[in-house]
Amino acid sequence: MTRKLTFIVFALALGLVATAQKEFTLEDLNFGGNNYRNMIPQNRTIVWWGDTPVRLSADSAWTIDPNNGAEKLLFTRKSLSNHGKLSALTSARFPYADKPIVQLNDDDNDLVLIDFKKRLRTLQMNNDFDVCEWHPASHNMAYVKDNDLYVAHSDPRSSSKFDFLVELERLTTDGSRDIVYGQAVHRNEFGIEGGLFWNPRGTRLAFYRMDQSMVADYPLVNIPELDDSTRVEATAAPEKYPMAGRTSHLVTVGVYDCATKRTVYLDAGDPTDRYFTNIAWSPDGNTIYMQELNRDQNDCRLVSYDATTGKRLKELYRETHPKYVEPQHPIVFLPWDDTKFLLRSERDGYDHLYLFDVQGNMLKQVTSGNWVVMDLLGFDAKSHTAIIASNEANPIGRNLYSVNIDNGQRHRIDEGGRGWHDGSLNASGTMLVDKYQEPDVPRNIAFADTRTGKTTRYFTAPDPWQGYTVPTYECGTLTAADGTTPLYYRMVKPADFDPSKKYPTVVYVYGGPHAHNVDAGWHYRSRSWETYMAQRGYILFILDNRGSENRGRDFEQATFRQLGQIEMADQMQGVNYLKSLPYVDTTRLGVHGWSFGGFMTISLMTNYPDVFKVGVAGGPVIDWKWYEVMYGERYMDTPQTNPEGYALTSLIPKAKDLKGRLQIIIGLNDPTVVPQHAYSFLKACIAAGTQPDFYVYPGQGHNMRGHQSVHLHERITRYFDDYLK
Repeated sequence: MTRKLTFIVFALALGLVATAQKEFTLEDLNFGGNNYRNMIPQNRTIVWWGDTPVRLSADSAWTIDPNNGAEKLLFTRKSLSNHGKLSALTSARFPYADKPIVQLNDDDNDLVLIDFKKRLRTLQMNNDFDVCEWHPASHNMAYVKDNDLYVAHSDPRSSSKFDFLVELERLTTDGSRDIVYGQAVHRNEFGIEGGLFWNPRGTRLAFYRMDQSMVADYPLVNIPELDDSTRVEATAAPEKYPMAGRTSHLVTVGVYDCATKRTVYLDAGDPTDRYFTNIAWSPDGNTIYMQELNRDQNDCRLVSYDATTGKRLKELYRETHPKYVEPQHPIVFLPWDDTKFLLRSERDGYDHLYLFDVQGNMLKQVTSGNWVVMDLLGFDAKSHTAIIASNEANPIGRNLYSVNIDNGQRHRIDEGGRGWHDGSLNASGTMLVDKYQEPDVPRNIAFADTRTGKTTRYFTAPDPWQGYTVPTYECGTLTAADGTTPLYYRMVKPADFDPSKKYPTVVYVYGGPHAHNVDAGWHYRSRSWETYMAQRGYILFILDNRGSENRGRDFEQATFRQLGQIEMADQMQGVNYLKSLPYVDTTRLGVHGWSFGGFMTISLMTNYPDVFKVGVAGGPVIDWKWYEVMYGERYMDTPQTNPEGYALTSLIPKAKDLKGRLQIIIGLNDPTVVPQHAYSFLKACIAAGTQPDFYVYPGQGHNMRGHQSVHLHERITRYFDDYLK
């Protein structure tokens, strides 16, 4: 070879190297990875100051002109530095539409209010609590410390409208592990996210009181940290855990009046075997509304109470169903008419809005159709419209609409019609921020006029994966095992996919209620681990079976009293589809899932042992009688009333049927799917002579946090590489 030819070849090689696409690592793709933040689509934190949009970064705040996207500096963290060290401004909020007041936290996580024009700190509340709720109208703060309830008031001796919250009242003294105040109850089911509820004026506080003294402790254990030289032995970390069919906690609702300094409890009767959910206040702050559900979860009643006396006033609405009723949202009053409210219900088979008056008369069904209302964002009071999110346009999409309450007319008001849209509404309801993704759009942000539908693009995120070797992402439908219902799937193929080759294929599954895997977001909402696996030569297949969310009541309730059975039948329809593809190696099929997906993974491995060669089950439910009351009994009833269903769905008798390689992974301190599930399955496998593998993360709960998630997904990947590839 001549020197000239050698140079040309070398130069060409350099050119190929220079243009070569980069490969992903788990540090890039996993949310615990060191480079993850650089690999997700860029975003903009935008909040509303009344009707003015404000963009927040860690150190600065800018107002935005929604007509053209022009920005103007409002203030910086440095300009407020005379008030001490402040946390990143991305968490800032503007509680008053007409005042230059910003609400944020300092470095000690204390609540701070600052007049950013006068550079004056107007309020501070030390963060010496577990949970808190501050009310901007009354400047009162309710908080919980060591399970007891306190209320802090502005100093009445101060001439300033704002001041340090120095007057403290301790409302309870019996708080403990057994008696818990002001926190989420019923294990966060029924849409419950907290336990403190101020009325609109901030003058009365409704709160939960939970007596869980009768609930059995589950014996979790804390292992000492490696760098903790003060501890030698493991310590007990018991979790109050009511299992299906067992004794559950008792909940009551109290009301504290800041003016009279008196507390009354709602006269709701015996709380035994009942759930008190979705607390709401009347606009005048004198009446409380609560949705009360029986333990069997098939009889729900909307009841009103006098907030002064706690007296039960009236049952306004009742909904029953042979399977279950699932209240998830408090009623919402119309801002232009204090005598009417909207209630969300699946009474016609889909989640829709209904208009009621305060006497309990249903005036009309506001929305209808074979689609679901996914969110109620707010109102435009002047035009009598509600702003909602729904999947009317696309079963796997989410779009934003204005709905006229008077005549029911709907108009789509987002930018682009085929993606997944999240909206944030201004104070008057006339403008929203539309943040959305599409299968080939990482993220766009636009401002939308809710009356005209006119949109103005504000931000277009660049593709963060530019320069990387990216797999292909496909979406399609197939028919469920019932022969009629369409199901949506996602398939991820290697970037160098060759249809003449045979590929090992992994089915990723969740399959349970209140969740979905496939939607119209970026890459059809593909999980980043799927990208990593496709890069390593696998095909990934993900199917939303019956029982998953956003497809209506009957679609989700198809699994009632027999969790896993309908879901497996639908997943096997997906497997039949995979078998029809010449490039899928059906001798190398794997399955992986977490939580409900872990349950599904072991169910598929043991019910179809000759189909799946390898499985990885994370945090799996093994027997539903060991799962919590609220969730478990909704879908399975109790072990006493549905023994056949519990026997059918238990994986303990299935341990003997395990053939392929199965790895089970759990967090040692999992308070959701307690370790008893995995340990019991291991005992059954030992007795049956089958050989699963097992891995545990000490100190971790139901999901692995931080960088341990990178370790977890490397372990999952290695297992498939070792036994499936």
